Amino acid sequence: MHIQDGFMIGKWAVGWYGVSAVFAAKGIYEIKKRSRENQMFKPLLGLFSAAVFFISILPVPLPGLGTSSHAAGTPMAAILAGPFAATVLSMIALLLQAALFAHGGITTLGANTFSMGVVGSFLGYGLFKLGRKLGLSLGVAACIAGIFGDLAVYVTSSFQLAYGGIHKLSVLTFLGVYMPTQLPLSLVEGLVTGGMVTYIARVRPDILVNLGIDKAQK
Repeated sequence: MHIQDGFMIGKWAVGWYGVSAVFAAKGIYEIKKRSRENQMFKPLLGLFSAAVFFISILPVPLPGLGTSSHAAGTPMAAILAGPFAATVLSMIALLLQAALFAHGGITTLGANTFSMGVVGSFLGYGLFKLGRKLGLSLGVAACIAGIFGDLAVYVTSSFQLAYGGIHKLSVLTFLGVYMPTQLPLSLVEGLVTGGMVTYIARVRPDILVNLGIDKAQK
């Protein structure tokens, strides 16, 4: 999901900037606060940021629509760092990708941040928390969060392009273009997300305890 420059109507591009800025501002405040309270948080945030950048840097172009399909990485980042912080990480990754690799755009940064950062992070985080409350294991809850958090990014992008893009196409048309590539990618993202959380729990359970994701074993 990298909507390119020039493929979104101006007023919509500005509007998405405004909405995303609210979440990003909260995320920056939270990052500063948690970094002061927890010395481990800032170094881990650097690792999570790199993960989001590299997971989302390999797009599958969708010819003629000015957008692309790829994994998001934000559900995993939201599970580990929180959804507001993950939104900031997404914004930074998208900005660097647009500036350095021409993936996405500067004018569409707000829209891309909202779909990948806000929606992907908050839905993924919410599903993970719900799964844990229902008694699912860390890995299974994280896998579900990765799958549906990823898909939600593209549902959101379809609405953004249908109602604010230059192409006069329906939401269903955009979904029909996205889903053949995104369905398998979402399954991969779910497996990677679940596998990563499971691996950390096995190798460094103290990290999950320190971040408040899991409880210390008695």
